[in-house]
Amino acid sequence: MKKIRILVVDDENVIRDGIVLMLRLQPDMQVVGEGLDGLQAVTLARKTKPDVVLLDLQMPKQDGLTTIPKLVELLPECRILVLTGYADHEKVYQAVKSGALGYLLKDATRAQLLQAIRDVAEGIPSIPPSIAVKVIQEIDHPTHALPTVDPLAPRELDTLQLIARGMSNNEIAKELGVHPRTVAKYVSGILRKLQLASRTQAALYAVREGLTEPRTKK
Repeated sequence: MKKIRILVVDDENVIRDGIVLMLRLQPDMQVVGEGLDGLQAVTLARKTKPDVVLLDLQMPKQDGLTTIPKLVELLPECRILVLTGYADHEKVYQAVKSGALGYLLKDATRAQLLQAIRDVAEGIPSIPPSIAVKVIQEIDHPTHALPTVDPLAPRELDTLQLIARGMSNNEIAKELGVHPRTVAKYVSGILRKLQLASRTQAALYAVREGLTEPRTKK
């Protein structure tokens, strides 16, 4: 069994220790590092190359919102799951916009946390319904949005559908029989045309619009 490699970053020792202990009891999970702040998160991520970073938002030296884009730039294939006490929809939107694939509150149950980690590791967005509604509302009414000019091309629709299924660029490339650089161009086109800021937003958009099933070939 391939284990999910997890980096846990939280400045509250009791909470971090409890999470690490729980994760180490899971046969499909492996804790590869523990950090106290965003600076340590970046350093440890570079060293351990985790599949999932479990990240708090409120931390000293460098907070989670500042850390997320740095992690995305450093390890594009790494999935970020925010675990925080803040339900503020603006923080949720900023985290998702920056590249987080999941957002979970610290009052979540053990089962919810474990499932969120497994979902995010598979590339599936994990956001509680009550919070996801806020994100989708922001997608519907983005600040300073420009009107959409071009519809999505057929290959962009195919790519969007596969993004919603949690596939990475390399996996999409294999599915479509194209080079990963071509997929990257499709993704850029999707985000530009739909005025979205991240793959997570694109996945949420696809789910909302019922675009998760393969396109009918004509």
